Amino acid sequence: MTQVVAGGVTFGGDGALALIAGPCVIESEGHAVATAEAIRAISTRCNCPFVFKASFDKANRTSIRSFRGPGLEEGLRILSRVKNELGVPILTDIHELHQAKPTAEIADVIQIPAYLCRQTDLILAAAATGRVVNIKKGQFLSPKDMRHVVEKCVSTGNDQVIITERGSCFGYNNLVVDMRSFPMLRAMGHPVVFDVTHSLQLPGAGNGITAGQSEFIGPLAAAGVAAGVDGVFMEVHEDPPQAKSDAQNALSLDCLEPLMRRLLDIHALSRTKPAETSSLGQ
Repeated sequence: MTQVVAGGVTFGGDGALALIAGPCVIESEGHAVATAEAIRAISTRCNCPFVFKASFDKANRTSIRSFRGPGLEEGLRILSRVKNELGVPILTDIHELHQAKPTAEIADVIQIPAYLCRQTDLILAAAATGRVVNIKKGQFLSPKDMRHVVEKCVSTGNDQVIITERGSCFGYNNLVVDMRSFPMLRAMGHPVVFDVTHSLQLPGAGNGITAGQSEFIGPLAAAGVAAGVDGVFMEVHEDPPQAKSDAQNALSLDCLEPLMRRLLDIHALSRTKPAETSSLGQ
């Protein structure tokens, strides 16, 4: 498997379970810095590598009235402050070609949103920056279809690719996670991340907002880590009901540390060598 290194955080191989976390969108400069600082402290106590995630523009919100974020220039300035002051790697997403280059000057990981994972020019622009590219599997794609998406990125000479699972459409206003997806995606030779909180969205089910089922974050995360992922991706907020994006599927900040400790234990067991595993049943 190709190991991917983003700002000192390694994804893939036999490394530690990595955490990508932060608020869905940059709500304010102070909020972004405070949230990143709190998550960094938790990751330090748990000895878990951490990448901070927040979007400068949520361009695919349900309603025209939905909060989108501060925009490219101001958002990147805020993310730069988080990176420089706290010393944490940054992940953020792009939606348009012109955003790739300036984003690469700040972010360690450029993310391709799930709805845009088949936009060839956007993927090529992100990969051409030389930054790690995190591509979310579209809700409409099977795991095996992601090989074509990854090939687009690798065709530029950039093999620093992460694949993120975030659920598949299951009828209207619902998503489901097929646990077979994780080994199938990892078989492509690139690290795989599980976006737990976005997988619990109920898209458009909230009459103008995306509803969600945050009560299932724990069991779903545990199942994904047991299936062998290289990292988990979670939207975290100190007061989820007040979050300006994805309020109903975000993890409360005070729940992050106990959950990560549980996931790290599961991850250690999931990476036990086969010989050792077989001896447990004797």
